[in-house]
Amino acid sequence: MRRARSRRWRRARPALGRARERHGFAAILQRRARDAAQRHTVSAFMSARRLTVVVLALAAAVAAGASGLLEGGAGEPPPGTGDARGDVGRVVGVVDGDTIHVRLGGRRETVRYIGVDTPETRHPTKGVQCFGQRASEFNEQLVGGELVRLVRDVEERDRYGRLLAYVVRERDGLFVNAELARLGYARPLTIAPDVRYADRFARLAREAREARRGLWSAC
Repeated sequence: MRRARSRRWRRARPALGRARERHGFAAILQRRARDAAQRHTVSAFMSARRLTVVVLALAAAVAAGASGLLEGGAGEPPPGTGDARGDVGRVVGVVDGDTIHVRLGGRRETVRYIGVDTPETRHPTKGVQCFGQRASEFNEQLVGGELVRLVRDVEERDRYGRLLAYVVRERDGLFVNAELARLGYARPLTIAPDVRYADRFARLAREAREARRGLWSAC
């Protein structure tokens, strides 16, 4: 009896070993699958966190950009945001860096920006001055074909009959006069009694000069 059992055990032992090997291999595969699933979960979590950080950063950048536009690029609110909103018309022509033609109702007005002065491009004696063409082209980019809000100061017109105004781009609140000074396309020009934003224009022009922006480095 013992010999018979011993013979059966010897015959069964290889099969048992193979079963154990298969069981061990299956267990290894299961552990590897669990490890891979855990790594995938961690990777997905980290990717989601990175995506969230990127989205938040983009949102902050967009908000900052919108804030800069609404503040006329100068860290301050544009004119006409209170009760005196001014007249709204469409720009139908750009004369130079600080003068435009605007359709107001049924009439066409020549509008001169208050408080800033860009280099000349059509002056009868001065001709085309340094950076004048660049300023004119930039003004075209800012307001060409746009709806703008014209906000007055004290005087309505200058001695040439041009309407005097602080110009605000209607679609986003960009304060055009300030933007020209900020980026170095215009120098401040203070003529009393229209001095409401004289200090702002002077500060923006000083900062542009110190940063060597626009005409302050070219001329």
